[in-house]
Amino acid sequence: MALRRAIMLVFGLLSLTGGETLWWIDVRPLPQWLVAVPGAILLLHALTGRLGRPATATAVLLAAVAAANTLRYYALPSVPPVPLSLPVAGLLALAAIPGRPRLTLPFAALLLALFPLAHVYTFGRTSYARDADWIVVPGARCYADGTPSQALRERVRTACRLWREGYASRLFLSGGPGDGATHEVEAMRALAMEEGVPAGEIAVDRDGVNTLATIRHAPPGRLLLVSHFYHLPRAKLLARREGREAYTVPADEERRIRGTPRFVAREIAAFWWYLLATAR
Repeated sequence: MALRRAIMLVFGLLSLTGGETLWWIDVRPLPQWLVAVPGAILLLHALTGRLGRPATATAVLLAAVAAANTLRYYALPSVPPVPLSLPVAGLLALAAIPGRPRLTLPFAALLLALFPLAHVYTFGRTSYARDADWIVVPGARCYADGTPSQALRERVRTACRLWREGYASRLFLSGGPGDGATHEVEAMRALAMEEGVPAGEIAVDRDGVNTLATIRHAPPGRLLLVSHFYHLPRAKLLARREGREAYTVPADEERRIRGTPRFVAREIAAFWWYLLATAR
């Protein structure tokens, strides 16, 4: 059965990322690296056809864990209707159905492409807002005349809303040079002050030229990362790799940003790149 072994191949490969499996399955309070053990069983069966019964039992076990993850997800106050853990549970349950062991690599490749897409639209659109020490805002484009782009406005205004709601008392605005003389963080600070945030409660980082730099330069303490939904899975991954306690909040969108499909596609590729490059 092509479907069964293709699914096992995908989840076996995903398990090889060490501790960075939390985005698709959560086995806590056990160490997250333990996912590699059942993953190895699935991978071996997918590639060789051996360990058929242990692979079936492993798929059932992982499906049960993913189903439990789904129940915990719905306990969150504000979530999209379908979490990533739900299709994960369904696919693993499907893989537990025994059948003729025939492998279809194109289907496995399709699943690998769809996983980060589903992650972007589930995790990325979920607000994990909670009390923090800093609200962190990565930069976005600032035009040559000093006008902030729609993305920059939406991120800063969402951060200011969280500030007004009392999630944190300080903002950390991080970005790089703008298209002209106005630096991104200058435009961001001006927007935040227009929204009522006192200058004394705003810290800026003029060297936040990428997501990793922003996270590394952020002050100590718990962080709320505010960005657009397509950016947040990778931001969370990098924050975890840097040992930072960080929670993500998607920016409130005034309207759909032009080029969103391109940004989503870019983040899918970037997510896999960072996931594989930082796996240990």
